[in-house]
Amino acid sequence: MSKLYHGWLVVGAAFLVGMFGFGLGFYGPGIYLVGLRARHGWSTEELSSAITAYYLLGAALLFLIIGPLFDRWGARSVVTIGAVAMASGVVLLTLTTSLWQAYASFSVMSFGWATMSGAAINIIVAPWFESRRGLALSWAMNGASAGGVVIAPLLVLSMSRFGFAAGLDMAAAAMLALLIPVALLALRPKRPDEHDEADLRSGLGQVSPPKTSPDKIAEFRVGTVLRSRAFITASIPFALGLTAQVGLLTHQVAFLSPVIGTIAAGWAVGLTTFAAVVGRVAAGFVLDRYNRRIVASLNFVMQAFGIWILAAATGSFMLYLGCLLFGAGVGNATSLPGLIVQQEFPKQHFARIVSLIVAINQFSFAFGPSLLAQLQHREAAYTAALLVCLAMEVTAAIIVLLPVIIRRGTLGPAGIGL
Repeated sequence: MSKLYHGWLVVGAAFLVGMFGFGLGFYGPGIYLVGLRARHGWSTEELSSAITAYYLLGAALLFLIIGPLFDRWGARSVVTIGAVAMASGVVLLTLTTSLWQAYASFSVMSFGWATMSGAAINIIVAPWFESRRGLALSWAMNGASAGGVVIAPLLVLSMSRFGFAAGLDMAAAAMLALLIPVALLALRPKRPDEHDEADLRSGLGQVSPPKTSPDKIAEFRVGTVLRSRAFITASIPFALGLTAQVGLLTHQVAFLSPVIGTIAAGWAVGLTTFAAVVGRVAAGFVLDRYNRRIVASLNFVMQAFGIWILAAATGSFMLYLGCLLFGAGVGNATSLPGLIVQQEFPKQHFARIVSLIVAINQFSFAFGPSLLAQLQHREAAYTAALLVCLAMEVTAAIIVLLPVIIRRGTLGPAGIGL
Protein backbone atom coordinates (compact mmCIF):
# COMPACT_ATOMS: atom_id res chain seq x y z
CA MET A 1 0.00 0.00 0.00
CA SER A 2 1.47 3.32 -1.05
CA LYS A 3 2.01 5.96 1.57
CA LEU A 4 -0.52 8.79 1.68
CA TYR A 5 0.92 11.91 0.09
CA HIS A 6 1.16 14.64 2.73
CA GLY A 7 -0.32 17.14 0.30
CA TRP A 8 -3.75 15.58 0.81
CA LEU A 9 -3.42 16.16 4.56
CA VAL A 10 -2.67 19.77 3.69
CA VAL A 11 -5.88 19.84 1.62
CA GLY A 12 -7.77 18.57 4.67
CA ALA A 13 -6.21 21.27 6.84
CA ALA A 14 -7.06 23.91 4.22
CA PHE A 15 -10.65 22.61 4.23
CA LEU A 16 -10.80 23.30 7.99
CA VAL A 17 -9.24 26.74 7.47
CA GLY A 18 -11.96 27.55 4.95
CA MET A 19 -14.75 26.11 7.09
CA PHE A 20 -13.88 28.22 10.12
CA GLY A 21 -12.62 31.22 8.14
CA PHE A 22 -15.78 31.52 6.06
CA GLY A 23 -18.07 30.27 8.82
CA LEU A 24 -16.97 32.90 11.33
CA GLY A 25 -15.54 35.51 8.97
CA PHE A 26 -17.91 35.54 5.97
CA TYR A 27 -21.26 34.07 7.05
CA GLY A 28 -20.76 35.12 10.67
CA PRO A 29 -20.95 38.93 10.36
CA GLY A 30 -24.58 38.82 9.27
CA ILE A 31 -25.37 36.69 12.32
CA TYR A 32 -23.37 38.98 14.61
CA LEU A 33 -25.30 41.94 13.21
CA VAL A 34 -28.60 40.45 14.38
CA GLY A 35 -27.20 39.61 17.81
CA LEU A 36 -25.60 43.03 18.35
CA ARG A 37 -28.73 44.82 17.17
CA ALA A 38 -30.88 42.91 19.66
CA ARG A 39 -28.31 43.31 22.44
CA HIS A 40 -27.57 47.03 22.11
CA GLY A 41 -30.30 48.49 19.90
CA TRP A 42 -27.86 49.70 17.25
CA SER A 43 -29.37 50.16 13.81
CA THR A 44 -28.79 47.85 10.87
CA GLU A 45 -27.20 50.72 8.96
CA GLU A 46 -24.69 51.41 11.73
CA LEU A 47 -23.68 47.78 12.03
CA SER A 48 -23.62 47.30 8.25
CA SER A 49 -21.09 50.13 8.04
CA ALA A 50 -18.89 48.32 10.56
CA ILE A 51 -19.09 45.12 8.51
CA THR A 52 -18.28 46.97 5.29
CA ALA A 53 -15.26 48.50 7.05
CA TYR A 54 -14.27 45.00 8.15
CA TYR A 55 -14.25 43.71 4.57
CA LEU A 56 -12.39 46.76 3.29
CA LEU A 57 -9.70 46.45 5.97
CA GLY A 58 -9.39 42.76 5.16
CA ALA A 59 -8.93 43.66 1.49
CA ALA A 60 -6.24 46.19 2.40
CA LEU A 61 -4.38 43.59 4.45
CA LEU A 62 -4.56 41.13 1.56
CA PHE A 63 -3.27 43.76 -0.82
CA LEU A 64 -0.39 44.93 1.36
CA ILE A 65 0.96 42.20 3.62
CA ILE A 66 -0.67 38.76 3.51
CA GLY A 67 1.22 37.39 0.50
CA PRO A 68 4.63 38.44 1.89
CA LEU A 69 3.67 37.06 5.34
CA PHE A 70 2.98 33.61 3.89
CA ASP A 71 6.22 33.77 1.91
CA ARG A 72 8.28 34.74 4.97
CA TRP A 73 6.64 32.89 7.87
CA GLY A 74 4.93 29.94 6.18
CA ALA A 75 1.35 28.70 6.34
CA ARG A 76 1.66 27.12 9.79
CA SER A 77 2.55 30.35 11.58
CA VAL A 78 0.27 32.65 9.59
CA VAL A 79 -2.82 30.45 9.96
CA THR A 80 -2.17 29.98 13.69
CA ILE A 81 -1.85 33.72 14.29
CA GLY A 82 -4.85 34.39 12.04
CA ALA A 83 -7.02 31.90 13.92
CA VAL A 84 -6.11 33.61 17.20
CA ALA A 85 -7.00 36.99 15.68
CA MET A 86 -10.34 35.68 14.38
CA ALA A 87 -11.21 34.13 17.73
CA SER A 88 -10.13 37.26 19.62
CA GLY A 89 -12.28 39.50 17.44
CA VAL A 90 -15.30 37.24 17.87
CA VAL A 91 -14.89 37.21 21.66
CA LEU A 92 -14.37 40.97 21.75
CA LEU A 93 -17.75 41.41 20.05
CA THR A 94 -19.37 39.91 23.14
CA LEU A 95 -17.70 42.55 25.34
CA THR A 96 -18.71 45.61 23.34
CA THR A 97 -20.75 48.34 24.99
CA SER A 98 -20.42 51.08 22.36
CA LEU A 99 -20.39 51.14 18.57
CA TRP A 100 -16.73 52.11 18.25
CA GLN A 101 -15.81 48.94 20.14
CA ALA A 102 -17.70 46.91 17.54
CA TYR A 103 -15.57 48.59 14.85
CA ALA A 104 -12.44 47.70 16.85
CA SER A 105 -13.55 44.07 17.26
CA PHE A 106 -14.22 43.72 13.54
CA SER A 107 -10.81 45.25 12.87
CA VAL A 108 -9.13 42.50 14.89
CA MET A 109 -11.23 39.92 13.06
CA SER A 110 -10.18 41.35 9.70
CA PHE A 111 -6.63 40.02 10.11
CA GLY A 112 -8.04 36.58 10.79
CA TRP A 113 -10.30 36.82 7.75
CA ALA A 114 -7.40 37.87 5.53
CA THR A 115 -5.32 34.87 6.65
CA MET A 116 -8.17 32.33 6.35
CA SER A 117 -10.03 33.45 3.21
CA GLY A 118 -9.79 32.26 -0.38
CA ALA A 119 -6.31 33.68 -0.94
CA ALA A 120 -4.98 31.78 2.07
CA ILE A 121 -6.49 28.50 0.90
CA ASN A 122 -4.90 28.96 -2.53
CA ILE A 123 -1.53 29.75 -0.97
CA ILE A 124 -1.70 26.78 1.41
CA VAL A 125 -2.51 24.22 -1.30
CA ALA A 126 -0.41 25.60 -4.17
CA PRO A 127 3.08 24.34 -3.18
CA TRP A 128 1.90 20.73 -2.94
CA PHE A 129 0.24 20.22 -6.34
CA GLU A 130 0.85 21.08 -9.98
CA SER A 131 -0.92 18.60 -12.27
CA ARG A 132 -3.89 18.09 -9.95
CA ARG A 133 -4.05 21.51 -8.33
CA GLY A 134 -7.53 22.16 -9.68
CA LEU A 135 -8.85 19.00 -8.06
CA ALA A 136 -6.98 19.60 -4.79
CA LEU A 137 -8.11 23.22 -4.57
CA SER A 138 -11.73 22.32 -5.34
CA TRP A 139 -11.77 19.95 -2.36
CA ALA A 140 -10.04 22.45 -0.09
CA MET A 141 -12.33 25.32 -1.10
CA ASN A 142 -15.38 23.23 -0.25
CA GLY A 143 -14.48 24.12 3.31
CA ALA A 144 -15.83 27.59 2.51
CA SER A 145 -19.21 26.06 1.62
CA ALA A 146 -19.07 23.92 4.76
CA GLY A 147 -18.69 27.16 6.70
CA GLY A 148 -22.16 28.15 5.51
CA VAL A 149 -23.69 24.70 5.87
CA VAL A 150 -22.15 23.73 9.23
CA ILE A 151 -20.69 26.68 11.15
CA ALA A 152 -23.37 29.31 10.43
CA PRO A 153 -26.33 27.15 11.60
CA LEU A 154 -24.36 26.06 14.69
CA LEU A 155 -23.67 29.72 15.46
CA VAL A 156 -27.36 30.54 15.31
CA LEU A 157 -28.26 27.46 17.36
CA SER A 158 -25.67 28.11 20.10
CA MET A 159 -26.58 31.81 20.33
CA SER A 160 -30.28 31.04 20.62
CA ARG A 161 -29.73 28.33 23.22
CA PHE A 162 -26.90 29.74 25.34
CA GLY A 163 -27.04 33.46 24.58
CA PHE A 164 -25.03 35.80 22.37
CA ALA A 165 -21.86 35.89 24.47
CA ALA A 166 -21.69 32.21 25.40
CA GLY A 167 -22.53 31.12 21.86
CA LEU A 168 -19.72 33.15 20.31
CA ASP A 169 -17.25 32.17 23.04
CA MET A 170 -17.99 28.51 22.35
CA ALA A 171 -17.53 28.99 18.60
CA ALA A 172 -14.18 30.74 19.08
CA ALA A 173 -12.96 28.08 21.50
CA ALA A 174 -14.02 25.24 19.17
CA MET A 175 -12.12 26.80 16.29
CA LEU A 176 -8.92 27.18 18.29
CA ALA A 177 -9.20 23.67 19.74
CA LEU A 178 -9.64 22.05 16.31
CA LEU A 179 -7.76 24.27 13.89
CA ILE A 180 -4.53 25.11 15.71
CA PRO A 181 -3.44 21.48 16.35
CA VAL A 182 -4.25 20.60 12.73
CA ALA A 183 -2.32 23.62 11.45
CA LEU A 184 0.71 22.80 13.60
CA LEU A 185 0.76 19.16 12.48
CA ALA A 186 -0.25 19.39 8.82
CA LEU A 187 0.88 22.79 7.55
CA ARG A 188 4.59 22.11 7.56
CA PRO A 189 6.88 23.10 4.66
CA LYS A 190 7.09 20.70 1.75
CA ARG A 191 10.26 18.63 1.62
CA PRO A 192 12.27 18.46 -1.64
CA ASP A 193 11.62 14.72 -2.01
CA GLU A 194 7.83 15.01 -1.67
CA HIS A 195 5.78 15.01 -4.87
CA ASP A 196 2.26 14.16 -5.90
CA GLU A 197 2.17 10.98 -8.01
CA ALA A 198 0.50 12.82 -10.88
CA ASP A 199 3.34 15.37 -10.90
CA LEU A 200 5.94 12.59 -11.03
CA ARG A 201 4.14 10.90 -13.92
CA SER A 202 4.01 14.16 -15.86
CA GLY A 203 7.61 15.08 -15.07
CA LEU A 204 6.62 18.11 -12.97
CA GLY A 205 8.27 16.57 -9.92
CA GLN A 206 11.68 17.03 -11.49
CA VAL A 207 13.67 20.16 -10.90
CA SER A 208 13.88 22.13 -14.15
CA PRO A 209 14.02 25.76 -15.22
CA PRO A 210 10.52 27.26 -15.35
CA LYS A 211 9.07 27.95 -18.77
CA THR A 212 8.19 31.57 -19.31
CA SER A 213 6.53 33.65 -21.97
CA PRO A 214 6.83 37.38 -22.80
CA ASP A 215 3.71 38.17 -20.78
CA LYS A 216 4.96 36.41 -17.66
CA ILE A 217 6.54 38.60 -15.03
CA ALA A 218 10.09 37.66 -13.97
CA GLU A 219 10.49 40.12 -11.10
CA PHE A 220 7.75 41.03 -8.67
CA ARG A 221 6.89 44.69 -9.04
CA VAL A 222 3.40 45.69 -8.02
CA GLY A 223 3.05 48.34 -10.72
CA THR A 224 4.15 45.92 -13.43
CA VAL A 225 1.77 43.24 -12.20
CA LEU A 226 -1.20 45.61 -11.99
CA ARG A 227 -0.62 46.84 -15.56
CA SER A 228 -0.15 43.41 -17.13
CA ARG A 229 -2.86 42.13 -19.45
CA ALA A 230 -2.91 38.78 -17.68
CA PHE A 231 -3.58 40.40 -14.30
CA ILE A 232 -6.19 42.88 -15.56
CA THR A 233 -8.15 40.19 -17.38
CA ALA A 234 -8.00 37.92 -14.33
CA SER A 235 -8.84 40.47 -11.63
CA ILE A 236 -11.61 42.57 -13.22
CA PRO A 237 -13.85 39.63 -14.26
CA PHE A 238 -13.84 38.05 -10.80
CA ALA A 239 -14.34 41.41 -9.12
CA LEU A 240 -17.46 41.89 -11.25
CA GLY A 241 -18.66 38.32 -10.85
CA LEU A 242 -18.19 38.26 -7.08
CA THR A 243 -19.87 41.65 -6.65
CA ALA A 244 -22.94 40.24 -8.39
CA GLN A 245 -22.63 36.96 -6.51
CA VAL A 246 -22.27 38.34 -2.99
CA GLY A 247 -24.97 40.92 -3.61
CA LEU A 248 -27.42 38.33 -4.89
CA LEU A 249 -26.66 35.82 -2.13
CA THR A 250 -27.20 38.54 0.48
CA HIS A 251 -30.61 39.45 -0.96
CA GLN A 252 -31.66 35.94 -2.04
CA VAL A 253 -34.16 35.34 0.75
CA ALA A 254 -35.57 38.86 0.50
CA PHE A 255 -36.07 38.39 -3.25
CA LEU A 256 -37.59 34.90 -3.10
CA SER A 257 -39.75 35.10 0.03
CA PRO A 258 -42.55 37.30 -1.41
CA VAL A 259 -42.88 34.92 -4.36
CA ILE A 260 -42.53 31.42 -2.87
CA GLY A 261 -42.65 32.01 0.88
CA THR A 262 -39.97 32.11 3.57
CA ILE A 263 -39.70 28.36 4.10
CA ALA A 264 -39.35 27.67 0.39
CA ALA A 265 -36.81 30.49 0.14
CA GLY A 266 -34.79 28.74 2.84
CA TRP A 267 -34.85 25.56 0.79
CA ALA A 268 -33.69 27.57 -2.23
CA VAL A 269 -30.71 28.87 -0.24
CA GLY A 270 -29.87 25.29 0.72
CA LEU A 271 -30.16 24.23 -2.92
CA THR A 272 -27.82 27.05 -3.94
CA THR A 273 -25.21 25.97 -1.40
CA PHE A 274 -25.53 22.31 -2.41
CA ALA A 275 -25.11 23.27 -6.06
CA ALA A 276 -22.00 25.28 -5.16
CA VAL A 277 -20.38 22.19 -3.65
CA VAL A 278 -21.34 19.95 -6.56
CA GLY A 279 -20.23 22.56 -9.11
CA ARG A 280 -16.84 23.01 -7.47
CA VAL A 281 -16.19 19.27 -7.23
CA ALA A 282 -17.27 18.71 -10.84
CA ALA A 283 -15.04 21.55 -12.03
CA GLY A 284 -12.12 20.02 -10.13
CA PHE A 285 -12.10 17.09 -12.57
CA VAL A 286 -11.86 19.30 -15.68
CA LEU A 287 -9.83 22.31 -14.51
CA ASP A 288 -6.55 20.42 -14.84
CA ARG A 289 -7.34 19.34 -18.40
CA TYR A 290 -8.65 22.49 -20.09
CA ASN A 291 -7.77 26.13 -20.39
CA ARG A 292 -8.94 27.67 -17.12
CA ARG A 293 -9.99 30.96 -18.70
CA ILE A 294 -12.43 29.09 -20.92
CA VAL A 295 -13.78 27.24 -17.89
CA ALA A 296 -14.10 30.55 -16.03
CA SER A 297 -15.97 32.15 -18.93
CA LEU A 298 -18.40 29.24 -19.11
CA ASN A 299 -18.87 29.49 -15.35
CA PHE A 300 -19.85 33.17 -15.65
CA VAL A 301 -22.20 32.36 -18.53
CA MET A 302 -23.89 29.64 -16.49
CA GLN A 303 -24.41 32.05 -13.59
CA ALA A 304 -25.72 34.71 -15.97
CA PHE A 305 -28.22 32.23 -17.37
CA GLY A 306 -29.33 31.37 -13.83
CA ILE A 307 -29.81 35.06 -13.01
CA TRP A 308 -31.79 35.57 -16.22
CA ILE A 309 -34.13 32.75 -15.18
CA LEU A 310 -34.53 34.31 -11.72
CA ALA A 311 -35.38 37.69 -13.28
CA ALA A 312 -37.96 36.21 -15.67
CA ALA A 313 -39.46 33.42 -13.59
CA THR A 314 -42.70 33.63 -11.65
CA GLY A 315 -43.16 30.00 -10.61
CA SER A 316 -41.35 27.94 -8.00
CA PHE A 317 -39.81 25.42 -10.40
CA MET A 318 -38.07 28.05 -12.54
CA LEU A 319 -36.90 29.96 -9.47
CA TYR A 320 -35.36 26.78 -8.08
CA LEU A 321 -33.75 26.11 -11.47
CA GLY A 322 -32.29 29.62 -11.51
CA CYS A 323 -30.87 29.11 -8.02
CA LEU A 324 -29.42 25.76 -9.09
CA LEU A 325 -27.60 27.17 -12.13
CA PHE A 326 -26.43 30.27 -10.31
CA GLY A 327 -25.30 28.23 -7.31
CA ALA A 328 -23.34 25.75 -9.43
CA GLY A 329 -20.90 28.54 -10.27
CA VAL A 330 -20.66 30.10 -6.81
CA GLY A 331 -17.79 27.97 -5.53
CA ASN A 332 -15.76 28.16 -8.74
CA ALA A 333 -15.75 31.95 -8.62
CA THR A 334 -13.43 31.76 -5.62
CA SER A 335 -11.35 28.78 -6.84
CA LEU A 336 -10.60 29.88 -10.39
CA PRO A 337 -8.53 33.07 -9.80
CA GLY A 338 -5.71 31.16 -8.11
CA LEU A 339 -5.73 28.49 -10.80
CA ILE A 340 -5.42 31.11 -13.53
CA VAL A 341 -2.52 32.70 -11.63
CA GLN A 342 -0.80 29.30 -11.48
CA GLN A 343 -1.25 28.95 -15.23
CA GLU A 344 0.07 32.38 -16.20
CA PHE A 345 2.50 33.73 -13.58
CA PRO A 346 5.83 32.54 -12.14
CA LYS A 347 5.49 30.14 -9.22
CA GLN A 348 7.62 32.26 -6.88
CA HIS A 349 5.14 35.15 -7.07
CA PHE A 350 1.99 33.04 -6.62
CA ALA A 351 1.20 34.10 -3.03
CA ARG A 352 1.53 37.81 -3.70
CA ILE A 353 -0.40 37.85 -6.96
CA VAL A 354 -3.26 35.74 -5.59
CA SER A 355 -3.43 38.07 -2.58
CA LEU A 356 -3.67 41.08 -4.89
CA ILE A 357 -6.50 39.56 -6.92
CA VAL A 358 -8.47 38.44 -3.86
CA ALA A 359 -7.98 41.88 -2.28
CA ILE A 360 -9.43 43.58 -5.37
CA ASN A 361 -12.30 41.09 -5.41
CA GLN A 362 -13.06 41.66 -1.75
CA PHE A 363 -12.91 45.44 -2.08
CA SER A 364 -15.41 45.18 -4.92
CA PHE A 365 -17.86 42.68 -3.44
CA ALA A 366 -18.00 44.59 -0.16
CA PHE A 367 -20.29 47.02 -2.00
CA GLY A 368 -22.44 44.34 -3.69
CA PRO A 369 -25.17 44.11 -1.02
CA SER A 370 -25.59 47.89 -0.75
CA LEU A 371 -25.67 48.28 -4.54
CA LEU A 372 -28.53 45.79 -4.87
CA ALA A 373 -30.30 47.36 -1.89
CA GLN A 374 -30.25 50.78 -3.55
CA LEU A 375 -31.51 49.38 -6.85
CA GLN A 376 -34.28 47.48 -5.09
CA HIS A 377 -35.27 50.51 -3.03
CA ARG A 378 -35.53 52.69 -6.13
CA GLU A 379 -38.10 50.45 -7.85
CA ALA A 380 -39.47 48.49 -4.86
CA ALA A 381 -38.55 45.36 -6.84
CA TYR A 382 -35.46 43.32 -7.67
CA THR A 383 -35.79 43.36 -11.46
CA ALA A 384 -33.22 46.12 -12.08
CA ALA A 385 -30.86 44.65 -9.49
CA LEU A 386 -30.96 41.24 -11.17
CA LEU A 387 -30.38 42.77 -14.61
CA VAL A 388 -27.33 44.63 -13.30
CA CYS A 389 -26.00 41.35 -11.87
CA LEU A 390 -26.67 39.70 -15.22
CA ALA A 391 -24.72 42.43 -17.03
CA MET A 392 -21.78 42.05 -14.64
CA GLU A 393 -21.64 38.28 -15.20
CA VAL A 394 -21.76 38.61 -19.00
CA THR A 395 -19.08 41.32 -18.96
CA ALA A 396 -16.91 39.10 -16.75
CA ALA A 397 -17.35 36.17 -19.16
CA ILE A 398 -16.09 38.31 -22.05
CA ILE A 399 -13.15 39.97 -20.28
CA VAL A 400 -11.72 36.76 -18.80
CA LEU A 401 -11.69 35.24 -22.29
CA LEU A 402 -9.93 38.15 -24.04
CA PRO A 403 -6.38 36.71 -23.87
CA VAL A 404 -7.63 33.46 -25.38
CA ILE A 405 -9.40 35.34 -28.18
CA ILE A 406 -6.42 37.62 -28.84
CA ARG A 407 -3.96 34.75 -29.03
CA ARG A 408 -6.42 32.43 -30.75
CA GLY A 409 -6.22 29.93 -27.87
CA THR A 410 -7.81 26.56 -28.43
CA LEU A 411 -9.63 24.30 -26.05
CA GLY A 412 -6.94 21.94 -24.82
CA PRO A 413 -4.69 21.15 -21.87
CA ALA A 414 -4.29 23.87 -19.25
CA GLY A 415 -1.93 26.58 -20.37
CA ILE A 416 -2.34 26.13 -24.14
CA GLY A 417 -3.34 29.33 -25.84
CA LEU A 418 -2.01 31.54 -23.06
